[in-house]
Amino acid sequence: MNNFEQDLIDEGIDKNLILFDENKEYITYIHQNKKRKYTNPEEKVQAMTFLKLILQYNYPVESIKQFEPVKMGSSTKEADIIVFNDIQCQSPYIIVECKKQDISDLEFRNAVEQAFSYATTELASYVWITSGLKDEYYQVPKERPRQRITISDIPQFGSKEIAVYKYVAGGQRGDKKYFDLIVIKQDELTQVFKQAHNALWGGGELNPSTAFDELDKLIFCKIWDEKNTPDGEPYKFQIYTKRNQKEEKDKNQKQSENERINQELAQRIYELYEEGRKKDPEVFKEDIRLSPEKIRAVVGYLEKYNLSETDLDSKGRAFETFMGSFFRGDFGQYFTPREIVKFIVDVLPINNNSFVLDTSCGSGGFLLHALDKVRKQADEKFKTNALKHHNYWHSFAEKNLFGIEINEQIARVAKMNMIIHDDGHTNVIAYDGLAPIEEASIKLEDNEENRDLKERLNKLAIKNQNKDFKPNHFDFIITNPPFGSTIKQTEKAYLHQYNLAYSGDSWLDLKPHRKGKESQSTEILFIEQAYNFLKDKGILAIVIPDGILTNSSLQYVRDNIEELYRILAVVSMPQTAFSHTGAGVKSSVLFLQKYSIEQTQKIKKFKENLQNKIKISQKYEDKMQDLDNLKKKEMKDLNNQYPSKEDKEQESYKEAKNAISIKYRKQITSLQDEMIEIYQQEKTRLFEEQGLDYDIFMAIAEDIGYDATGKPTGNNELDVITKELEKFIKGLV
Repeated sequence: MNNFEQDLIDEGIDKNLILFDENKEYITYIHQNKKRKYTNPEEKVQAMTFLKLILQYNYPVESIKQFEPVKMGSSTKEADIIVFNDIQCQSPYIIVECKKQDISDLEFRNAVEQAFSYATTELASYVWITSGLKDEYYQVPKERPRQRITISDIPQFGSKEIAVYKYVAGGQRGDKKYFDLIVIKQDELTQVFKQAHNALWGGGELNPSTAFDELDKLIFCKIWDEKNTPDGEPYKFQIYTKRNQKEEKDKNQKQSENERINQELAQRIYELYEEGRKKDPEVFKEDIRLSPEKIRAVVGYLEKYNLSETDLDSKGRAFETFMGSFFRGDFGQYFTPREIVKFIVDVLPINNNSFVLDTSCGSGGFLLHALDKVRKQADEKFKTNALKHHNYWHSFAEKNLFGIEINEQIARVAKMNMIIHDDGHTNVIAYDGLAPIEEASIKLEDNEENRDLKERLNKLAIKNQNKDFKPNHFDFIITNPPFGSTIKQTEKAYLHQYNLAYSGDSWLDLKPHRKGKESQSTEILFIEQAYNFLKDKGILAIVIPDGILTNSSLQYVRDNIEELYRILAVVSMPQTAFSHTGAGVKSSVLFLQKYSIEQTQKIKKFKENLQNKIKISQKYEDKMQDLDNLKKKEMKDLNNQYPSKEDKEQESYKEAKNAISIKYRKQITSLQDEMIEIYQQEKTRLFEEQGLDYDIFMAIAEDIGYDATGKPTGNNELDVITKELEKFIKGLV
């Protein structure tokens, strides 16, 4: 229940219109002395509508009857509310049909038919159908055919005038009072978003993804209208009943009244959309692709609510909750569970001066939590100065928050998510987060073969999309890159600009070689791209599959991380962390702090010198040569035993040859394992001596607040880990 509704309830009690029992399970309508079960969802809508008729529309309680029998042929139905023209209740004036909030759009349409049939039977003049979240009003013609005529509102008591529109900024236009938009709470707004989406989806008329996209566009129009409508002017994002006088008089003669209303409403929405797009063309590049009837369905749900003034937490969580239920379906891979997002952001020392980037931002969860963190800081710093409070967090949202998302539709969702949170969307771009950052970062030999490639790469630069995406610029990168995707050199010309796109050379290879890989996993490349974006001592918090930490084939990646970053923390997530979003990969959160180039070079040089020293002291090359000589001798002896080509076709020769290869491969592996162990022991000792050694925060979270299906468990071990890791990082940075 929002504040507006609570005020109505309180006033209704004060004026002896209603009465509740002690547990608020039952409501009594005092004038009719009727007691009803208030815990029934439909009864709550009924009570609110009853109070609105008296306290907002000023109808006397004596002219209102509830639960009134209506004779329909041979059967008797019950009208929820009938407002009469007289206190003797002889002349029905308005029929009101009340439905529960979570009614479907089809059920609402059926309720319209039902109410209209009551009205024609009772010869009433008006019909009001309401679910609490959505209202529709109709005039009932006296003459046949009695077709419904849409109106913006029912008349006030004592007035025969039908208002052209219902909602005016500030609630007053000249001397005349109108309704202003109302602020709504999170649970109701979530329901409104869901109902509006379902009205578009229509059980299959649009696929859920398209319906979500179109709803985003209309929410954008709604917010734009609220922000740009001066006090005393009617909002455009609402249903009007008056013919547009600027139109040619005969233009709509062939249209029904409802068709005309829908067309004119759609035209106003198109105009709002174009106005918004002129200022911010990157948010929505496509036109609205909805029929006037579908536009009206959504406007019916949203028109009376003030999204701009609704508390940021409420509308943000409402959109996130609604969005989350959608993303867990077809777009689950773009949704990082709130518990993980909150954990990562909470442990980092982000403030309003920090530059924050998500290189694969999905729906914008990390960015929004960073914004929320800074807004809470403003709450603490500026409790009485509203202007300083707003500037503190809004400047951060507008200038310091950045996101990249390769999927254009999801990027648009992220922007809308930011708009609903009152901006920050300007620096969210729909682009490939692994593309070169800027031209200067692309280094190729200047030859004819590479010139065309260089030109293509320069055009791909992220900086071309937004000049504020700079290398060595960001304080924090917080991201959950897509797992399992690969980048192929044949598809992305930029792949070999990455060091991690080359096969790792082992320091134990006698003939080192650097060979470009044909493909590389995106989660690996994002580790290097984050390094390019971060400033020195900047922090990367990234969700990674555990294979990066454990697979022997990815040792070169771990070596690269060791040279580029200080490892601050590794926090293991449960196997089920992403199961409910459609991903079952075991993962961890890695916290890394970027080294300066000088520090990286120092570590590389140290490791290289140590490796060479160990190879010399252990006579590694001599031992490898000895093994090679012994292998060659055994192979020579074997070949002497099987001199002819036919002999070498024998199974016994093949088995003996394979046995020799396995024997020496094992000996080489054993020797190399011994060398690696010596190296690791010596490296650890020398790192400690030279001040290169450091503590790493390690934690395992087995329960992070939900199970494999996403159902809450009532326990979240990340809460405890957050406190400890936050202290650990704060002590270092």
